[in-house]
Amino acid sequence: MKETHQMERNTFLETDRLEFATWTEEDRPLASALWGDPEVTKWMNNKGFLNEDEVEARHTQEMKRQQEENVQYWPMFEKETGVLVGCCGLQPHSSEENVYALGVHLTRDHWGQGYATEAAQAVIQYAFEELDTKSLVAEHHPENEACRQLLLKLGFSYVSDELVEQTGKRHPSYLLQRPSQK
Repeated sequence: MKETHQMERNTFLETDRLEFATWTEEDRPLASALWGDPEVTKWMNNKGFLNEDEVEARHTQEMKRQQEENVQYWPMFEKETGVLVGCCGLQPHSSEENVYALGVHLTRDHWGQGYATEAAQAVIQYAFEELDTKSLVAEHHPENEACRQLLLKLGFSYVSDELVEQTGKRHPSYLLQRPSQK
């Protein structure tokens, strides 16, 4: 199901094909279309899906994170059609200032079309240039080969496996350092 964003949105980041906005109360159906799809969320917890209450909590958490931290997993839309492609963004990683975790979730209709790479590259650039981030971290479910390939393609380096409470599994963890200023 292709969900579109009907209202006018304030975009703050763009790529050739995508516009990034922030989650709003009106986006609940979009959040549900994304995180309510078990094929999208099967890597996120030990039961392999998010129920309606968990989707609602995730949406609320993203809005709260934007308000408090000025980051979230921002919803992104195709420029041409306004269709929701998924979300890509940041969340604070540790108590150390300016270290964020990168994440991306795409709707099934947009898998395999280069959107994850395009979106992640834009968010990485935003993190280093606009947020003055020192480094980014990322992790993925151990069985999610597409995510592993994406992180390596983006220049992340494997660090270690870390136990993730939500899945009960050890997830490969990666680091991307801020490029040196020349």
